[in-house]
Amino acid sequence: MTKPATPRQARSPFARTLPALAVAAVMAGCSLTPTYERPAAPVAADWPAPAPAAPASATRSASELPWADFVGDASLRELIRLALVNNRDLRVAVLNIEQARATWQIRRADQFPTVNLGATGAVQPKTDGSGGTNSAYTAGLSFTGWELDLFGRVASLKDAALAQYLASEDARRAVQASLIAAVANTWLNLQTNDELLAITLSTLKTREDSLRLTRLRLDNGASSALDVRQAESLTAGALAALQQQQRLRAQDLNALTLLVGQPLPPALLVPAPAPASIADGRSAGPPQARPAPSGGSDVHKVTSVGAIFSEVPAGLPSDLLTRRPDIRQAEQQLIAANANIGAARAAFFPRITLTAAYGTASTGLTNLFENGFWGGTLAGQVLQPIFDAGRNEANLASSQAGRDIAVAQYEKAIQSAFREVADALAGRATLGAQLAAQQAQVDAETDRFRLADLRYRNGVSSYLEVLDSQRSLFLLQQALAQVRLAYWQNQVTLYKVLGGGAAVPPA
Repeated sequence: MTKPATPRQARSPFARTLPALAVAAVMAGCSLTPTYERPAAPVAADWPAPAPAAPASATRSASELPWADFVGDASLRELIRLALVNNRDLRVAVLNIEQARATWQIRRADQFPTVNLGATGAVQPKTDGSGGTNSAYTAGLSFTGWELDLFGRVASLKDAALAQYLASEDARRAVQASLIAAVANTWLNLQTNDELLAITLSTLKTREDSLRLTRLRLDNGASSALDVRQAESLTAGALAALQQQQRLRAQDLNALTLLVGQPLPPALLVPAPAPASIADGRSAGPPQARPAPSGGSDVHKVTSVGAIFSEVPAGLPSDLLTRRPDIRQAEQQLIAANANIGAARAAFFPRITLTAAYGTASTGLTNLFENGFWGGTLAGQVLQPIFDAGRNEANLASSQAGRDIAVAQYEKAIQSAFREVADALAGRATLGAQLAAQQAQVDAETDRFRLADLRYRNGVSSYLEVLDSQRSLFLLQQALAQVRLAYWQNQVTLYKVLGGGAAVPPA
């Protein structure tokens, strides 16, 4: 009678290898990735010029100020909301996150064995000439080619994929911030073109009235043909400017439609009250325009109103490292490049892979799971690179060069951000005063035009003086609208370059 097997004898070879697998899993914590250290920011500790103090109400930094609180106009807020929902560039950025996350999950799964459930069956003729057949059937669990990551190659690739995934999230935030700024700036362009269109229409009406008056004076011998031709030239110039402004307004609508990602609701296209300039350099923002007074003059006076956008404090250059999504994206790409070096270094060391199976085998299909033989197999393979014609060395050199490139790109992102903020701060410090001076010039030219027209109507001066003042006033009014546009767009730019608009709102 056969003696029963002892517990030690009953253990299969597969079971006896489990402790070895556990030891190998512990050893897999080794990594050859260089220790990451954030490069020093290659910029000064302070801005080139002292940043103008923000109002006392500006207690939050740009990155902490939601875009809905930064934007004061209800129509613009609704346009931005629609753009965040429908814009295709932002949608692509979101999908890039999903793709990067899937890639990271794939790399993470490489650290674990892929277990499969399989079954095989084979029937072949016997070789002894009896005419019978041999049958063999198996069923069970197996995994093939699982790499024991003793030197961290797979873990380094997973870390690189994770960093790329995080970089894609920062890229999405950067796209969102740029989209908000683009919608706001395009909307401001549209408002400015509406104002320029109103100025041009008013100027055209004034010049047409002057042309009729000049022709009447010519008919009565009180004016010359030269005066008529000069009046006709100015009228034609105003008509040409009108066509240009209409074309620019249509282009702004097209650009805004593309950014919003859908046809624009008509209710949001009603021109806002045309903002004029600030009355003095201490104002928080340009004041509101009021209609030109009756009397033929295309003059726009101003009254003070509140700002369209909230002011934000500038902070320090070092704050940009955590506030700007494009800088955080560049740093994550640097971390990914650093992890790739670890994977390239690990390629010089042996690669150990395991293949194992456990299941049942039988010569008959009907009794495969009832009377079959249960057992397992385990096979390992060790590959040590000996000669690869310099492939591993080249791969390591490429990874190191990629890391150096990523460092340079990270430093360039910081330098570009520093320059953008410095430019915007310079604009905030000077555009208000420029706008006040431009308004004062328009006011002076308006009075000059009124006096010249009065002198001409009373026969004291020639019509040339009236035409000169009228032409100068029209150009100055256009310049005033452009400076005002630059003032508001600088507010938007400063908010963006300080990291504003990048926060993803809760779902």
